[in-house]
Amino acid sequence: MGDIRQSLLPRDVLSAAKELLYHLDIYICNLVQSGRQPPQVDSKTLELVEEFILHAPKDRNTPARRMSALQELQLLEIMCSCFQEQSRDTVRQLMFSALFSLQGNQADESRMALLGKLVSMAIAVGRVPILECAATWLQRTHRVYCVRLAQVLVDDYCSMVPGSVPTLQNIHSASPRFCCQFITAVTTLYDLTSEELTPPLELLQMIASWIQDDPRLVLITFLNTPLSGSQPLSSLDVTPLGGLVRWCVKAPLAYRRDKKLLLTNGTAESEPEVGPLFSALHLSVLQVFMLLPNILNEKGLFGRLALLQLESLATLTSDLSRLLDQADKHTHTSSADTHALSQLTLDRLAQALQVAMANGALLCSREDLRAICSRLPHNNLLQLVLSGPVMYYNNIHTPPLAFSPHAAHSPIASHPTLPAHPAHTPHTPLAAHPSSHPQYPAQPFMTGMPFPFRPSH
Repeated sequence: MGDIRQSLLPRDVLSAAKELLYHLDIYICNLVQSGRQPPQVDSKTLELVEEFILHAPKDRNTPARRMSALQELQLLEIMCSCFQEQSRDTVRQLMFSALFSLQGNQADESRMALLGKLVSMAIAVGRVPILECAATWLQRTHRVYCVRLAQVLVDDYCSMVPGSVPTLQNIHSASPRFCCQFITAVTTLYDLTSEELTPPLELLQMIASWIQDDPRLVLITFLNTPLSGSQPLSSLDVTPLGGLVRWCVKAPLAYRRDKKLLLTNGTAESEPEVGPLFSALHLSVLQVFMLLPNILNEKGLFGRLALLQLESLATLTSDLSRLLDQADKHTHTSSADTHALSQLTLDRLAQALQVAMANGALLCSREDLRAICSRLPHNNLLQLVLSGPVMYYNNIHTPPLAFSPHAAHSPIASHPTLPAHPAHTPHTPLAAHPSSHPQYPAQPFMTGMPFPFRPSH
């Protein structure tokens, strides 16, 4: 396509960009039909895109071409139509990649600016092909740029234009793939480390409603993407589960009771609905974890792929330790309230860890968990999770908690009473046996063990 440059130079900026898009579409269609694997756009074509669509000067002596705001809007409309009219997904994906794949040069800033405007417009006018291409872009691009795109969309629909949140909410039905990637990006962006990095209430309500209505939504990228060792470095996580767990666990401490929300009418009032909202979101996340065993088994990945990374949990517990220290120093809440919020945070952490481990999302040992949670204050539920089961049994059910593994080494005598084992006196005996025999400590029958006496029931 390098030979068309001379024909584009005399044209005005909008006409040149439109003409280049037309030729780019034809060029990529021919590239796909040629059967070359993998189809790849050549460097000369990428240079034309940078010069006539992104308006990056070809050399220092060439003045930069600029579009007016009206011309830029017209270009976005042309691009929307171009992707909508192209029926072949392979061609659309290659064209989107030629326009917006980052090249590590100064044109990348123009790429990001145009991409944010195009995706925002695609959401507004319901251009699903562009959202599908953007979902693929979010999978393959460094997370730094993914969160920049997410920030643009949140600003456009949750901050700049009042009442536009329902438009953004429609992406759930329009493009579930993009919706899943959007959730992953915003949970990466808003890590609750500061007021600026706390998600807007409208965004939180929207994401919570999405996941409550369809828990499998957060697994769509994982379900539809062949996983391999060639996952791009520093890309977004394959699911938003890590970010959602971080939101739910940190929320009681990150959202202060005295935080005020400026309403559209200019008055301020507290946010009583945030607590129940995070509780509902936390329940939805736990339900997603419980979907995983069947899914992972179907893919042959149970016990082989961790969807919740231990490294992200280590970062989370470090943040929690800092937040708990800060909570103790705040004087605007009572010590009882502070303690209740801290315990709620640790309860949610314990629940997430246990359910994730039990359903194959978190692959680590109890020792690993104890190491990353060592700086956290005591919490009964967390202590139970970190302790874990006393022993595992093969081919039989786990015995009750009152069972002593040491007692099985010696047979039970048939005399009227059995002396209590000195190391296990705290154990509570079973209820009185219906026979005339006196009470016995809890002792289940185990196949293959030599028991001279076996009470009949």
